[in-house]
Amino acid sequence: MVVCVCNAIREKEIRDAARKGAQTPSTAYAALGRRARCGQCVSFARQIIQSETATA
Repeated sequence: MVVCVCNAIREKEIRDAARKGAQTPSTAYAALGRRARCGQCVSFARQIIQSETATA
């Protein structure tokens, strides 16, 4: 599923970044070489990161 349309970031990429230590959407995006643009995806990315760190 696409999380960020502006940057074409998929859920899998956010989950991978979270597993590698990203704790916020901005650090996850930075790990992917991107940054949030419009910001509409930030809350969803945050939920994914929290879900991923809870199961780790």
